[in-house]
Amino acid sequence: MTLAFNTVGIAGAGAMGRGIAQMCAQAGSAVRLFDTQPQAAVKARAEICGQWDRMTEKGRLDPPTAAAYKERLQVVDALQALADCDLVVEAIVERLDVKRALFADLERITRPATVLATNTSSLSVTAIAAGLQRPQQVAGYHFFNPVPLMKVVEVVAGLKTDPAVCDALMGYTRAMGHTPVQAQDTPGFIVNHAGRGYGTEALRVVGEGVADFATVDRILKDQVGFRLGPFELMDLTALDVSHPVMESIYHQYYEEPRYRPSVITAQRAAGGVVGRKVGEGFYRYVDGKAQLPAEPPVPSVAELPPVWVSTRAARRSELYQLLKDLGAKIETGQSPSLQALTLVAPLGFDVTTVAVVERLDPARTVGIDLLVEDSATRRRVLATNPATRDDMRDAAHALFARDGKAVSVIRDSGGFVTQRVVAAIVNIAADICQQRICTPKDLETAVTLGLGYPLGPLAMGDRWGPANVLEVLFNMQTVYGDPRYRPSPWLRRRGAIGLSLLHEER
Repeated sequence: MTLAFNTVGIAGAGAMGRGIAQMCAQAGSAVRLFDTQPQAAVKARAEICGQWDRMTEKGRLDPPTAAAYKERLQVVDALQALADCDLVVEAIVERLDVKRALFADLERITRPATVLATNTSSLSVTAIAAGLQRPQQVAGYHFFNPVPLMKVVEVVAGLKTDPAVCDALMGYTRAMGHTPVQAQDTPGFIVNHAGRGYGTEALRVVGEGVADFATVDRILKDQVGFRLGPFELMDLTALDVSHPVMESIYHQYYEEPRYRPSVITAQRAAGGVVGRKVGEGFYRYVDGKAQLPAEPPVPSVAELPPVWVSTRAARRSELYQLLKDLGAKIETGQSPSLQALTLVAPLGFDVTTVAVVERLDPARTVGIDLLVEDSATRRRVLATNPATRDDMRDAAHALFARDGKAVSVIRDSGGFVTQRVVAAIVNIAADICQQRICTPKDLETAVTLGLGYPLGPLAMGDRWGPANVLEVLFNMQTVYGDPRYRPSPWLRRRGAIGLSLLHEER
């Protein structure tokens, strides 16, 4: 196979530079690794070679191939040694002034045809290339950590980038065995932009006192299928990394409300409580393992009251069948008796508002989240309102736990945890498509590979209903009066015909 780049220089031998160097050598390129810190590149090469040795020991790599990889990877002690490279990838500190200075030096010493790529995750490629004589040769080439395992790479065109440069980087990425996606030069590109809905909306939920960190994590893992809850994820990435990204994208989008950061992460980052690497974040860690609070026990209820279901409940027929399966005594009159537990299943509205609008007794009213069908979840989520009696809350909890499925009871708010977070994810993804930052197909690929979501955000919207997502957003906007829940025009336009149509709009 003909490689787009036979000789590749890597400027920066940190975690990202090491991973990129490893993948370039494995693709077949001669790699020259440089770092300004003494011995940093030597140490990095030793770590990469150690990784190849471990792969050989496990039978995943044969000795001759490992030897060939090692021969291709060389350490150089001066930037000038990268002068004849076909491609130079920068993987240094995320500071615009430092990157600009390095690219000016690289342009001065390299050939006119050399491609200069930045691994920046949050800075503008156009801004990095500004002032250069050959900005058309500069592109974003954003890998994710750990590079060998994270199989997606964002190829980003700056304002003046030659399309042929991006084409070459796309082909080279495939030669590595990774999957390239192409993005326009906008804050956060695809993955960091699309990821705003997960953490930021979860932080709002906690900030409003709806539920604690562990409960939110459990709900989103058990109801939607996320591998890590948002607070587990932030502990893994560390707030000294993730909070600045939140602030950067928010400010680069001129304080767009959808991306508003949280005082919770700002305070924790300032206090050094940043996550797993320091032993304390949203959770405490002992020997690298999170110390999770125990789930509240299922209440003991001597006799369950009869149950009446709102005529406006989402998935009403499914809810009736679930109640029958659980052995509930169901009332079917036009209104509940004075003894009945009253169930509502709103989309986007809070339980209090529903009780008032439907003229239900709030003291006996409990909400259940049915955005996701019950058969697809490992957890049921109930919500009380400020007037809900303790005996009715306990009765609802005991009833819905009868078959052994986990139950979380949260406080009243506009929309349930799953509804709010899923709607935020889908809405931001739709806005990315609206701005034509990337194709819908690349969006789905980038998010599933880069963020590990169980579904791409557009497929997620289709899975649980674009009309339902829109209803959640419209109702949340009514409850909060906040523009952060304003539905994207793309979502409103495509909601009726399906979101994950993976072709280009004309």
